[in-house]
Amino acid sequence: MPLVMGILNVTPDSFSDGGQFNLLEAAVERAEQMIAAGVDIIDIGGESTRPGAKPLPLQQELDRVMPVVYALRDCGKPLSIDTYKPAVMREALAAGADMINDVKGLFEPGAVEAVAESQCGLCVMHMQQNPETMQVSPYYHDTVCEITTFLQERIAELGKAGIERKRMCIDPGFGFGKTLEHNLTILRNLESIQNAIGLPLLAGLSRKTMIGTITGKSTNARLAGSLAAALVAVANGARIVRVHDVAETVDALKVWHIAMK
Repeated sequence: MPLVMGILNVTPDSFSDGGQFNLLEAAVERAEQMIAAGVDIIDIGGESTRPGAKPLPLQQELDRVMPVVYALRDCGKPLSIDTYKPAVMREALAAGADMINDVKGLFEPGAVEAVAESQCGLCVMHMQQNPETMQVSPYYHDTVCEITTFLQERIAELGKAGIERKRMCIDPGFGFGKTLEHNLTILRNLESIQNAIGLPLLAGLSRKTMIGTITGKSTNARLAGSLAAALVAVANGARIVRVHDVAETVDALKVWHIAMK
């Protein structure tokens, strides 16, 4: 059964749910709802990485994320921290976080060192350029090959730093420097990417622009499209789906799992 990672954005400006859960009480309540719905991992993010987003000062990210980590560290579910900043990684891991989900593939100076001595899980993602510029004319000669090669090289570098493969999963980075056609090509080829690297693949498609482009729906009206995308991703080999709508995704996957046995 694929794992469901629930998105908990403690930000005022994320593309979908920005501002809804940036107060501690609301964030904890949302996490409790996800736990009751059957979430497997809670992914806490303090900095928006939507297209065009500007970098957030370190202290602001810590001020947003750390109270939530402290509040949820005994909730019974693994906590993932969506960050590329080594200082946030270190603080969160010291406070009891279980996983680092890095959109920059642990490329920031000090990021590898920040996670190397812990036993935390790692999600290594592909992104072309950075959130501010990634959707300005993204281009690939061979989308699947270039993303696969990037991830293979990052995994190899992490291995050289003494980080065991069993701690890692990969994310091709839907929407992070990709056009609709790039995203669809990746979605159709998830199994080949996963098989080439030999690690579990995480797919994050929930409510993204590609869903809106295909359906014509606004961000908060993309539930059906997001569920369809999650099921296609799982059918094509994804082991983890990162979603906003946990209860609905859990139910959809239960039906899919039973029907496909």
